[in-house]
Amino acid sequence: MAENFNPFIASSAIVHPSVFLGQGTKIWHFTQVASEANIGSDVTIGANVYIGSKVKIGDRSKIQNNCLIYDPSTIGKGVFVGPGVVFTNDHNPRAVNPDFGKKDKNDWIQTGVVVEDGASIGAGAVCVSPVTIGTWSLVASGSIVTKNVKPYSLVAGNPARQIGWVGKHGYRLSEKEGYLQCPISMQEFVVVDDQLIERGAE
Repeated sequence: MAENFNPFIASSAIVHPSVFLGQGTKIWHFTQVASEANIGSDVTIGANVYIGSKVKIGDRSKIQNNCLIYDPSTIGKGVFVGPGVVFTNDHNPRAVNPDFGKKDKNDWIQTGVVVEDGASIGAGAVCVSPVTIGTWSLVASGSIVTKNVKPYSLVAGNPARQIGWVGKHGYRLSEKEGYLQCPISMQEFVVVDDQLIERGAE
């Protein structure tokens, strides 16, 4: 029997008719996807997730249970977003104006979280917009991200600070004499102008 590559939507999920879903994407129970979101192919979105209007999610990304991804966030290809992660969209939140009039969409400026290809965000992290999380970087569980995260960097804490570097396998690079090395691929790197570069390519 041929594999079914059509998107799967659990019966309890709510997906607006204007949402684009790529082939093989799965959306699990009690998840809500708002209008005009664009979700690529082979994406897995877990249970009880909220995806805001016009949010973009790249191919083969994984959004685990209980995440809140508010618009206008953009998530690249192959991104891992752990359970309970929150992306905010208002850097100066208020429910009302100074006169206690209720705020509407014209009374605040939405800001987004951008996650570049291959990055991973650990369980329970909060990403406070506007921030960019660089390609293949790793945000440790429980971190509060308030500043941009460099590509391949490992950040942790509240507020999140860089504590090391990671390779594409997601493991912390080992410090050698004059260079860094991935313990899985054995690939070697150096840091030039605070950026990770493959050894020999600098």
